[in-house]
Amino acid sequence: MMACCTGHYSSLSHLRSAQPCSYPRTAQVQTIVCKKRDKGERDFCSYHVTLITPPPKNLGIHCLPLNTQCGETVTVKGEPYIVSAVTYRYQLRKGKYEPCQTRLDVLSAGRYLVNLYLQNLLDQS
Repeated sequence: MMACCTGHYSSLSHLRSAQPCSYPRTAQVQTIVCKKRDKGERDFCSYHVTLITPPPKNLGIHCLPLNTQCGETVTVKGEPYIVSAVTYRYQLRKGKYEPCQTRLDVLSAGRYLVNLYLQNLLDQS
Protein backbone atom coordinates (compact mmCIF):
# COMPACT_ATOMS: atom_id res chain seq x y z
CA MET A 1 0.00 0.00 0.00
CA MET A 2 1.20 3.50 -0.67
CA ALA A 3 0.27 6.67 1.10
CA CYS A 4 1.50 10.21 0.86
CA CYS A 5 2.22 12.46 3.75
CA THR A 6 3.29 16.05 3.83
CA GLY A 7 4.89 18.14 6.52
CA HIS A 8 4.89 21.85 7.10
CA TYR A 9 8.21 23.67 7.13
CA SER A 10 8.50 26.43 9.68
CA SER A 11 9.97 29.77 8.68
CA LEU A 12 12.50 29.38 11.49
CA SER A 13 15.42 27.25 10.33
CA HIS A 14 15.96 25.64 13.74
CA LEU A 15 12.34 24.67 14.41
CA ARG A 16 10.60 22.07 12.31
CA SER A 17 7.05 20.86 12.61
CA ALA A 18 6.33 17.15 12.33
CA GLN A 19 2.99 16.05 10.99
CA PRO A 20 2.04 12.42 11.62
CA CYS A 21 1.58 10.32 8.51
CA SER A 22 -1.86 8.86 8.06
CA TYR A 23 -1.99 5.53 6.31
CA PRO A 24 -4.42 2.61 6.33
CA ARG A 25 -3.77 -0.15 8.85
CA THR A 26 -3.47 -3.54 7.14
CA ALA A 27 -1.51 -6.72 7.68
CA GLN A 28 0.59 -6.10 4.55
CA VAL A 29 3.93 -4.31 4.42
CA GLN A 30 3.29 -0.61 3.96
CA THR A 31 5.41 1.99 2.20
CA ILE A 32 5.15 5.65 3.10
CA VAL A 33 6.18 8.10 0.42
CA CYS A 34 6.66 11.80 1.06
CA LYS A 35 6.77 14.04 -1.99
CA LYS A 36 7.36 17.67 -2.81
CA ARG A 37 4.19 19.61 -2.24
CA ASP A 38 4.76 22.35 -4.81
CA LYS A 39 7.59 23.85 -6.75
CA GLY A 40 9.93 25.81 -4.49
CA GLU A 41 9.04 23.92 -1.31
CA ARG A 42 11.40 21.51 0.40
CA ASP A 43 11.41 17.71 0.13
CA PHE A 44 10.06 15.81 3.09
CA CYS A 45 10.95 12.33 4.26
CA SER A 46 9.28 9.88 6.64
CA TYR A 47 11.23 9.25 9.84
CA HIS A 48 10.65 6.68 12.57
CA VAL A 49 10.95 8.89 15.68
CA THR A 50 12.09 7.28 18.95
CA LEU A 51 12.42 8.97 22.35
CA ILE A 52 15.66 7.48 23.73
CA THR A 53 15.34 8.18 27.45
CA PRO A 54 14.97 4.87 29.29
CA PRO A 55 12.76 3.09 28.50
CA PRO A 56 12.79 3.96 24.77
CA LYS A 57 9.40 5.07 23.45
CA ASN A 58 8.26 4.99 19.84
CA LEU A 59 6.69 8.33 18.87
CA GLY A 60 5.54 7.09 15.46
CA ILE A 61 6.32 7.92 11.84
CA HIS A 62 6.53 11.62 11.01
CA CYS A 63 7.39 13.66 7.93
CA LEU A 64 10.32 16.04 8.35
CA PRO A 65 12.63 17.77 5.85
CA LEU A 66 15.34 15.61 4.29
CA ASN A 67 18.15 17.65 5.83
CA THR A 68 17.10 17.03 9.46
CA GLN A 69 20.28 16.47 11.47
CA CYS A 70 21.68 16.15 14.99
CA GLY A 71 21.15 19.08 17.32
CA GLU A 72 18.04 20.40 15.57
CA THR A 73 14.76 21.05 17.34
CA VAL A 74 11.71 19.21 16.01
CA THR A 75 8.15 19.36 17.26
CA VAL A 76 6.34 16.03 17.47
CA LYS A 77 2.76 15.88 18.77
CA GLY A 78 3.10 19.43 20.07
CA GLU A 79 6.21 18.73 22.19
CA PRO A 80 9.73 20.03 21.38
CA TYR A 81 12.49 17.43 21.00
CA ILE A 82 16.20 17.68 20.20
CA VAL A 83 17.59 15.25 17.60
CA SER A 84 20.48 13.26 19.06
CA ALA A 85 21.03 10.75 16.23
CA VAL A 86 19.92 10.07 12.66
CA THR A 87 20.21 6.46 11.48
CA TYR A 88 19.85 5.29 7.88
CA ARG A 89 19.15 1.58 7.35
CA TYR A 90 19.68 -0.19 4.04
CA GLN A 91 18.56 -3.59 2.77
CA LEU A 92 20.28 -5.69 0.12
CA ARG A 93 17.88 -6.33 -2.78
CA LYS A 94 18.92 -7.84 -6.10
CA GLY A 95 22.59 -7.11 -5.43
CA LYS A 96 22.06 -3.44 -4.51
CA TYR A 97 21.64 -1.71 -1.19
CA GLU A 98 18.40 0.24 -1.06
CA PRO A 99 17.30 2.55 1.76
CA CYS A 100 14.57 0.91 3.82
CA GLN A 101 14.24 3.03 6.97
CA THR A 102 15.33 6.35 8.43
CA ARG A 103 15.25 6.69 12.20
CA LEU A 104 15.53 9.74 14.46
CA ASP A 105 16.58 9.32 18.08
CA VAL A 106 15.38 12.31 20.09
CA LEU A 107 15.56 13.69 23.63
CA SER A 108 12.97 15.93 25.22
CA ALA A 109 14.11 19.55 25.36
CA GLY A 110 14.16 19.51 29.18
CA ARG A 111 16.24 16.34 29.35
CA TYR A 112 18.67 17.72 26.78
CA LEU A 113 19.24 20.87 28.90
CA VAL A 114 19.76 18.77 32.05
CA ASN A 115 22.34 16.64 30.20
CA LEU A 116 24.17 19.80 29.03
CA TYR A 117 24.22 21.19 32.58
CA LEU A 118 25.54 17.93 34.04
CA GLN A 119 28.19 17.64 31.31
CA ASN A 120 29.30 21.21 32.04
CA LEU A 121 29.62 20.41 35.77
CA LEU A 122 31.66 17.33 34.96
CA ASP A 123 33.98 19.30 32.66
CA GLN A 124 34.55 21.96 35.35
CA SER A 125 35.53 19.44 38.02
